[in-house]
Amino acid sequence: MIEIREIEPTKKNLRLFTKFQTDLYDGNPYFVPPMVYDDVQTLSPSLNPAFEFCEEALFMAYRDGKPVGRIAGIINHQVNRRHHEKNARFGFIDFIDDHEVSAALMKAVEDWGRRKGMNKLIGPLGFTDLDHEGMLVEGFEELSTMATIYNYPYYPQHMERLGYRKESDWVEFLMEVPDQVPERYSRIADIVKAKFGLRVVKYKSRKRVKREYGHALFHLINDAYKDLYQYSELSERQIEYYINQYLDLLNLDLLTLIVDKNDRLVGVGISMPSMSRALQKSKGKFFPFGWYHLLKGLKGKNDRVDLLLVAVHPEYQNKGVNALLFQDLIPYYIANGYKYAESNPEMETNGKVQSQWEYFNTRQHRRRRSFSKKI
Repeated sequence: MIEIREIEPTKKNLRLFTKFQTDLYDGNPYFVPPMVYDDVQTLSPSLNPAFEFCEEALFMAYRDGKPVGRIAGIINHQVNRRHHEKNARFGFIDFIDDHEVSAALMKAVEDWGRRKGMNKLIGPLGFTDLDHEGMLVEGFEELSTMATIYNYPYYPQHMERLGYRKESDWVEFLMEVPDQVPERYSRIADIVKAKFGLRVVKYKSRKRVKREYGHALFHLINDAYKDLYQYSELSERQIEYYINQYLDLLNLDLLTLIVDKNDRLVGVGISMPSMSRALQKSKGKFFPFGWYHLLKGLKGKNDRVDLLLVAVHPEYQNKGVNALLFQDLIPYYIANGYKYAESNPEMETNGKVQSQWEYFNTRQHRRRRSFSKKI
């Protein structure tokens, strides 16, 4: 008998909600745990500014008093208004390989969504695009990253059995870092600089980045991503939140800003040393000893770099600005000893983004999916 409990988002409950995932994947060599603090903050209505326009319901499944699954129901009213839709989302979903459990979890969110007046359930999605999204459907034997979801192969099988069908796919690529900047990249980058009056800006101070381009960076993300699948525009409060949460963690060598002749930000590339192994060793916790592994991941030797974000203003898309980004970044990759670069998830239909990898030796190594069902 499966018991479904709706839980209140207290700090204690959210830690238990997060702990279920890390317990379920204990010992799995491909799973990368999130930082517990980050997930608790994301799911807390008092801490996450996305709750200005979102609401949630959290459910856990129990059998004989033991937790066997979890799920979050989310409604992003901002996205629904913009697209004239009545979608509920599901996210933060994990369950044992038992169809009774997965069916009970999905039913709980479906019923909640209907009570809220929604007519469709989609996911896995978070509150915004800066949260983890997409259920892994290919690449189960690839090491996950700090920015993506890992799940067991049985998850999508359960979704299909419950009547959920493909809504959209993301693909990810693993690239070999070349020994030098590809000649064609350099040639295109030089042409772009001369033709449009663009230049690369680098910083030595994170405080200056935040002060001079912090807000502009996230406004650029809004402009560049606004037409992507279920994109949730970042509010001013969210922008302040992300500036304070993330920009202090950046390796400034791996941050490339591109500005026009008026110093307007038109492109950004953000990379970070892979934190996958460090997060596995820390088990997603900063204390008591997780800080050591995380610091070592940021500062120590690493052969892999994560391409966390590339954004180009719509005015300059398809005009070679990406070449300018990688003309700057590749020498830093080489100097830091990175052999491989991981892309973040990209919509499978986004040929503009995928074309930027054509001068690298690449392998599509993961695919993830958003599912949907009428409710």
